Amino acid sequence: MNTMQETSFGQDVLNVERVGDVWTFTLGRPDKLNALNADIVDALLHAVTRADAEKAKVMVFRGAGKGFCAGFDLSGFEAQSEGDLVLRFVRIEMLLQAVAATRAMTIALAHGKVFGAGVDLVAVCKRRIAAPETTFRMPGLKFGLVLGTRRFGEIVGKEAARETLENVSSFDAERATQMGFLSQILPQEAWQEVVDQASSTAALLTDQARSDLYRVLGPVHEDADLAALTRSAARFGIKDRLRSYLAK
Repeated sequence: MNTMQETSFGQDVLNVERVGDVWTFTLGRPDKLNALNADIVDALLHAVTRADAEKAKVMVFRGAGKGFCAGFDLSGFEAQSEGDLVLRFVRIEMLLQAVAATRAMTIALAHGKVFGAGVDLVAVCKRRIAAPETTFRMPGLKFGLVLGTRRFGEIVGKEAARETLENVSSFDAERATQMGFLSQILPQEAWQEVVDQASSTAALLTDQARSDLYRVLGPVHEDADLAALTRSAARFGIKDRLRSYLAK
């Protein structure tokens, strides 16, 4: 077993563990509910790219502490320019696209509260597992951000996605399973069995065959997704919209 600490700007933000062809990425900001600041997004993007280059067969995403991921980290946004904020959102979309494009089988293991871009990270994975107490919420449209919307709609259907996103509704693991968003609800002590099974399943196909399968079943909309996200984030007044959202 190889364990590596991915660091960025002097902060430990991501734990990377490699066991054979299985790479596990554990978000490491538990004091911030693993909210996605620039450091953790860059570390994840670097780690996913590296794992893909080294022909990982399985990639596992999970969070340390009480929850999987609280979404975009809004702390300190007042000190950033609107351009800086737009770039941060673009980098998250680039991360999601990197996960979507990998030939590896991807697994999200979610627990606790999962918000915004954290839900998008779950959505982009091929297998989506959550502990029974997990809750999800996607508030991005409250501040005019279109991130991960198409992916969510492709999983749960356009009508269910529209209703959930329009009403900024929270939904629990049971509802997520009913919508088809989650593959399974399992307690955390059973998660290793899922990873072991995924490793066995991934070995049944060559890397090329798995890559071809994923490409055929998951049509690529990279340019359209990036354009939609950038257009929504770059619209004048993103900081005002964030202020209004936080004030409510």
